[in-house]
Amino acid sequence: MTTAVQPYRTTPARVLQSEWHKLWTLRSTWVNLVATGALTLAMGAGISAAYDGTGEGGLDTVVFVLLGTQFATVNLAVLGILATAGEYSTGQIRATMTAVPRRLPVLWSKAAVLAAVALPLCLLTNLLTFPLAQAFLTDTDQSAALGDPGVLRGLAGNAVALTLLAVMALGLGAVTRSIPLAIGAYIGLVMIVPEVLAMLPYAVVDDAVDHFPAQALQSLTAADATSPGTALLTLTLWAAASLAAAAASLKRRDV
Repeated sequence: MTTAVQPYRTTPARVLQSEWHKLWTLRSTWVNLVATGALTLAMGAGISAAYDGTGEGGLDTVVFVLLGTQFATVNLAVLGILATAGEYSTGQIRATMTAVPRRLPVLWSKAAVLAAVALPLCLLTNLLTFPLAQAFLTDTDQSAALGDPGVLRGLAGNAVALTLLAVMALGLGAVTRSIPLAIGAYIGLVMIVPEVLAMLPYAVVDDAVDHFPAQALQSLTAADATSPGTALLTLTLWAAASLAAAAASLKRRDV
């Protein structure tokens, strides 16, 4: 009696494993992650060493020390975009969707893998950067300790915010299916549009700008933030909207 051969089944765990393997076998991933951590650490130490105690206008201590995460907002976004739009540029997306014809598990797995990489990296980098920077800030108005009110929350909030921004960028990559277009859309949404809107003399516009990704990032980073919960909800909604648009695109468009 012949035993039937069981077909290879596509399971969520296998899709996750596949996306994890694809991300970590790319040299660009390693370069991106090392650069993100190194630039944040170096800038935090550099600006703190050069700080003379004047001219910062009462800038929040955690925001000041983590100014280097401006690089992370771009680096991690590029990593997210490469995870989706990069597959369209190489044509690998056809093989991916042939293996996973339901499509959406691929998107969820890419987002989960990216978050699992970005969050620990950012959190560890922040926890290393803060005490290193504080070694140069003793006896200045930016001096603080990890145990001070709001400091740990700000360091963790910054890591969560950067992760959500990366996931949002991943969704933009899946929607545009183009690396240059996705990077342009991300930079425009995060860095350019809020600055343009802020120049308009309307209170309602100012309120709207406060709910853009970059402003929410700063609110989550600040140790003295008054509404970190609102900022977290804002970034979560941006990331969710981006993934929802990507999911709709995957379901309706050919690969």
